[in-house]
This record gives sequence, C-alpha cells and structure tokens, in this order.
Amino acid sequence: MSNHYKKIALELSIAEKQVSITAGLLDEGATVPFISRYRKELTGSLDEVQVAAIRDRIQQLRELDKRRQAILKSLTEMGKLSAELEKQVNEAETMLALEDIYLPYRPKRKTKATTAREKGLQPLADLILEQGRTDLESEAAKYIDEEKGVNSAEEALTGARDIIAEHISENAEVRTKMRALFLEKGTFQSRVIAGKEEAGIKYKDYFDWTEPVKSAPSHRILAMRRGEKEEMLWLDIQPPEDEAIALLEQLFVTANNESSQQVKLAIADGYKRLLKPSMETEVRLLTKKKADEEAIRVFAENARQLLMAAPLGQKRTMAIDPGFRTGCKVVCLDEQGKLLEYTAIFPHTGAGNAKEAEKTTRHLTEKYNIEAIAIGNGTAGRETELFVRNLNLPGVNIVMVNESGASIYSASDVAREEFPDKDVTVRGAVSIGRRLMDPLAELVKIDPKSIGVGQYQHDVDQNKLQLSLDDTVISCVNAVGVELNTASKQVLAYVSGLGPQLAQNIVDYRNEHGAFKRRDQLKKVARLGDKAFEQAAGFLRIGDAENPLDTSAVHPERYSLVEQMAKDLKCSVKELMGNTQLRKSIPLQKYATEAVGLPTLNDIMAELAKPGRDPREQFEAFSFTDGVNAIGDLKIGMKLPGIVTNITNFGAFVDIGVHQDGLVHLSQITNRFIKDPNEVLKVHQKVEVTVTEVDANRKRISLSMKVNEPREQPKHQPKPITEKKAQNQPETDMAIKLAMLKGKFK
Repeated sequence: MSNHYKKIALELSIAEKQVSITAGLLDEGATVPFISRYRKELTGSLDEVQVAAIRDRIQQLRELDKRRQAILKSLTEMGKLSAELEKQVNEAETMLALEDIYLPYRPKRKTKATTAREKGLQPLADLILEQGRTDLESEAAKYIDEEKGVNSAEEALTGARDIIAEHISENAEVRTKMRALFLEKGTFQSRVIAGKEEAGIKYKDYFDWTEPVKSAPSHRILAMRRGEKEEMLWLDIQPPEDEAIALLEQLFVTANNESSQQVKLAIADGYKRLLKPSMETEVRLLTKKKADEEAIRVFAENARQLLMAAPLGQKRTMAIDPGFRTGCKVVCLDEQGKLLEYTAIFPHTGAGNAKEAEKTTRHLTEKYNIEAIAIGNGTAGRETELFVRNLNLPGVNIVMVNESGASIYSASDVAREEFPDKDVTVRGAVSIGRRLMDPLAELVKIDPKSIGVGQYQHDVDQNKLQLSLDDTVISCVNAVGVELNTASKQVLAYVSGLGPQLAQNIVDYRNEHGAFKRRDQLKKVARLGDKAFEQAAGFLRIGDAENPLDTSAVHPERYSLVEQMAKDLKCSVKELMGNTQLRKSIPLQKYATEAVGLPTLNDIMAELAKPGRDPREQFEAFSFTDGVNAIGDLKIGMKLPGIVTNITNFGAFVDIGVHQDGLVHLSQITNRFIKDPNEVLKVHQKVEVTVTEVDANRKRISLSMKVNEPREQPKHQPKPITEKKAQNQPETDMAIKLAMLKGKFK
C-alpha cells in the first residue's frame, strides 16, 4: 500500500504522508467535506479536490491489485506462472498493461490458431518464426495428417500462419506500440449510411468527416458515436496502415527468406483479422472514456454553478407557472417556502380574463404581503412577466426563473410525498418559487441530470456521471451548510455522514419532539451514532440555538477551545462573537496545538466573525429587454442582457428572454484566446450579448460577447479555403448545429 501512497503523492505533487493520512481517514469513514474542512492539520490543508482525487486514485489502484491477484491465481492454476511472468504481472502499472500480459494465457473460445494447435502445427509455426534457411515445403509436408484435417503442405503452412498471427496480435509489446500508433496517428472517419441522408439530417456535418483521434474534442466524439448508435452514421478508426504493417515487420521479420515471407503473410492477416479490430475496439473505449470524463467535468461544473446560484432568501413569494390557453398556475409561499394558497389566472385569453387575473394577482399580493414574484421562463413566460410588471406592484421583486426540471420534480415521488393532494401544475409552481428563494435547497430534490445543464449527459457512463454529480451536490450542500430545523430530508441526506435513512430519522425526530435547540440533541436521533455526529455536526446550523456556536460552522469538538478563549478574555462566547476588537486581541499562537493549528484557528475566527455565513453571492435583480419577447423581435446588432444557462466545450448558451437560448461560440466569448468557456463564464452569470445571426425557421440564434476593438488590416489576403477542405470543415463547429437542434441540451 505504501507504494500506492508514493505513486499518488508524485501524481498530485503532495507529500506521501498527506496521502497516507487522508487514505486512513477515508477508510475510517470520514467524508471528503469533513476531511477538507475539519482535519487540515492532519492532511496539510488538502482541499476537497485533492482529497477526492486521493479517494478515487486509491480505489483505482486497489481494483488494479485485485485484478492482479486474480490473474496470478489463474496463471498458477494453469501451471503457466514463471518467475519472469510473475515479475511482469507485478510490475504492470495500468489495467491495460496487465490485460496485455494476460491475454495470451486467457481462456478463449475456439480460434483458427487453437484449431491449428490441435492439429499439431505449433512446432511448424515456431520453426517459421525462427526464420532460418530451410525447405518449408518439405517441412510442412511432414505435418500432413488426414485424420487431423491437414490434407496438404499448404494447409499446414496456413495453420502455422494462423498460430503466428495470433501470437503477434497478443504480444504485449506489439499491443502497446500499436495502441500508441492508433492514438497518435489514427483518424476518426464517419460516413452517412446509404439511404439515411434525410432521416439523419441532424448529423449532416458528419456525413463525410475525418478527424485525428488525438485532437477530436469530446462533444464530436460523442456526437459521432450517437449517430452510429442511431444507425445514421458508419464510424471507423483508421491508423496509417502502411506504418502499422511496417511496425510489425520491424518487430518480427528478422531475415529475407522463405520463412520470413510466411511471417509477412501472417502479419498482414493477423493485422487485418485480429489486431486492427482489437485496437479499434480499445481505442473506441479509450476515447469514449476520455470524452465521458470531459463531458462529466463540464456537467459537474455547470451543476455546481447552478446549485450555488445566489438565493433570494426567506421572502414571502408568489410563483407563477405561465401558460397561454391553459392559464397560469399561481401559488403563494411563506418565508420558509410553505404553500399558503394556490389558484389559476388567465391573463392571455381575453380582456375579461386579463382583468380578473389582475384583480386576483393584486389581491394575493396584498393578502400575503408578497415581496417577490417568481415567473417560470417557459411558454408564455415573457408575456406573463410583462403582465405582472404592468401591474406596478410596489416593493415587489419580479424575477424570471429557469424552470428546467420543475416538471420532473412535480411528477416525482418527492413531490407526491410533499403534496399528495395537489396536481403537478401546483407542485411545479411551488418548485419555481422555492428555486428563487433557495436554488440549492430545491434543486437537490431533482435528479441533477434533469436540471438543464450539461453536454451529451445521456451518452456518457451513467454510473460515473452519477458519482460525479453526487460529489458535486454533497460539496455544495456542505459548503453552504444546512439549517437543521427547516431543511428537507432531501437536503439533509447530502450532509456529510448522514444519508437518506438518517435524514428521515432527523425529520421524524423533529416532527415528534419539535425543533432542535442544541446540536448535541442529534445524538438522540435513532441510529445517529458518534461517528455520524462527528461527520455531520459542523455542517448543521440551528438559527436560534441556545449556544451561539450552534449557529456557526465551528465544530462541537472545538467548543471548549472557543470557551477557553472567551474565559481568558473575561467575556461570554456571545460577546466574543459580537466584538471585533475582542477577537483581534486573541493571540492565536497561544491556542495552537498539534491537533489544532493555525489553519483551524483561522477558520474558527472567520466563523466567529460571521457565524453560518453563506458563501453564495448576493442576489441581484435581473430583467430582460422590454419589447424583446420572441425570436421574431430580434435584429442583427441588438445588444441585450442575458443569463448563461449552459456551458459546453464549444461555447455557452444564453437566455435573452425569447424562449430560445442563443449560442455564444467559444470564439465569440472574448477578444483574447481561451480554450475553455469556464475561464470567463459560469452558469447563471448575467452578461451582455450582441445578436450576430438569427435563423427563425430553425430557431437558431448566434450571439457574441466580444467588445468591438479596431484591428489592423492584414497585410496579405488569406488564402481561400479549397472546396475539398471546405466540405470537410464543420460550419463554425459541428457540435453547434447538434446542440442547437432544440436550443439547448435537455
């Protein structure tokens, strides 16, 4: 295991001791947020990303060890394990290398080579591979045996070549070098399947497409694979074939005689029949894995930004789920998001109904002293926003809310449990309102894959995606902290050390015994033991607690330390928390120990200054441009405010209030060169964009965020793109067209 720690330390550029201690904490059941927040002295202040990287890498290496032991056991049972082979197995550093070593010995179905061996042709194959000068015709004739099915010298040679072909294709060195060749110099080649031109029009950019494997971006790899899966595209991976054959001949052809000619024939056959298909499968898996990792990274980052969006806070809120013919569902919520009343209004179906809708909206606003109105951004969203704004309701914030996933929530078991007697439209409206008040608390009730951000999320490895998103949600929930007395069981389930069952037990205890007054009451919750309390307590807040430290992120294990500080200053903990001068007068070094160093002491001081501080940004009101409500209202050159709704590798989608998100391509985000939109943008960010292109028929909007700057005219005109190259170049980016089929990824 120490070798693993050393390896991980080198990979992450940290000390081996940091890895071993972190691994020990993880093995004891400590969570990533707990370790990074409350065990800084032990880990050397590793952050969540580093702790998670250690966790994931250890898991990979342990799985490698498990497979290594299984292979050694198998080789032993077969009687094939030599000292040299054992050394190779033990020194293999990757799963691929390990499987390459084991491949020649792995039990397999009947092949041409196994059939040839059964016919006794292995010695002939060995003789040919030696490539000495010999009369092959007469040697091969010795193996003619009609009972074994060898009827001629040529059949004997053919069988021997089959053995050689398999031997070469299963050689570990060959596979390593061939894999590198495919990855470095191979190309993806996609073609439209004959007769599928019309049905597969969304893949038009891939109808005749060639791209290097090593530089193909994840979104294009996933798009081509999807086209192949839908049987619209034929997809192949081609290396430079001449170079591949030359590589094999360099490794195995050692002479220039009759035997070496047989080896060359075996190489050509083995490459085409065995090695190329095997390598193509491997490279498909490797590139898919890499594309998955990138797509999952993008999705997780987008989800984090959306979950950490600024909350409006505890305000009395009216939420409207807009609609035309079916009307708008209206709900009123108190400061905690509790449903007070619901109804429907019809502001878009005639003057009489509009008058009644106005009357109802005003009445409910006054009745519940509404402070904010949340309006879903779906169908009729902008029209409903205009209707509400025209009411000129004093002191009321009117906010458009991204309703992606609200319908998923409204039909979920969570919503049915919360509102068993309400229909889906009421539940959806409640979700919209709560999403404005606290995006994190509401969005955790929805499968992260349904919240409207991401890139080809349904094409990637779903288990890895779920693990990544769970990590993201857990990180966000624990970074913000959770109010113990008001949090839903869905939010509580993501708190460090809890989970669904303990979350339910906390809610049950709360319902039976009333609000928690102290953190240590958690120990009375069924099945919540000392370990769970240790992991969870620091992330749970009690707003009106008897002990002021229970409102903060100071862990209960450090309460005595803070109490000693207050005692030394001859004041109460509450006074210490409320007095900046008192806190500044504390000599932190005096309280430092081996277990509690300056990193933890500084965290404690920050919490005493702002107990339970919310790391999210302050909420800022936002409104779209008046009079621009539909795609038909857009004009080239318009400058409009917008909100980033999704970020991909090739750009960002921006809501400008016309029911159709526009795309700011990577090249149009800023005047300087960037590789990743996340360098400049984040989900839910407010931006100003310029309309550069509008295609109303296909519902495509192109936007730019570039600042117009004078540029020097080029001294020479650029060479025109040749017709052939132009046909093989995606229009701006192939993925744009794919992504914009429905405006954004769903």
